[in-house]
Amino acid sequence: MAISFQPIGTIHSPFGGVEQVPIQPPAAGGIRGTVEVFPEFAAGLQDLHGFSHIILLYHLHRVTQVKLTVVPFLDDEPRGVFATRAPSRPNPIGLSVVRLLSIEGNVLTIENVDIVDGTPLLDIKPYVPAFDHNEVERTGWLDANGKRLKEKRSDGRFK
Repeated sequence: MAISFQPIGTIHSPFGGVEQVPIQPPAAGGIRGTVEVFPEFAAGLQDLHGFSHIILLYHLHRVTQVKLTVVPFLDDEPRGVFATRAPSRPNPIGLSVVRLLSIEGNVLTIENVDIVDGTPLLDIKPYVPAFDHNEVERTGWLDANGKRLKEKRSDGRFK
């Protein structure tokens, strides 16, 4: 079964390449970008201004290889790709929760952006804590390694 998606816009950021991109939004504190929603989808932005955070789903368009086992940025051990946020996935779909600062026409200004400039946007969803936040008991291999998040940047290992 083939599945295809049509981009609804483009994400713009200060990151021209995959190197030095923060590896998750919490490591991208204060970094701003914009989301340009294509005009034919702009009507879908109605009422989004009432949310402080949004979820961006996007195509990891720079990924050139699929790996089912990867060495993630926060670890030195090989891990199954589905136990990581590594981009070298069978379906290269990215997800970021970012702060929504403003909407002007079809352009959203966002903060805490960890996305390469020019990335195709697939969808936008409002972040709703009652739906999206869960208390967790464990975070797998990240239990020992997650504290290094803010100092880590992409090093190009997933080109």
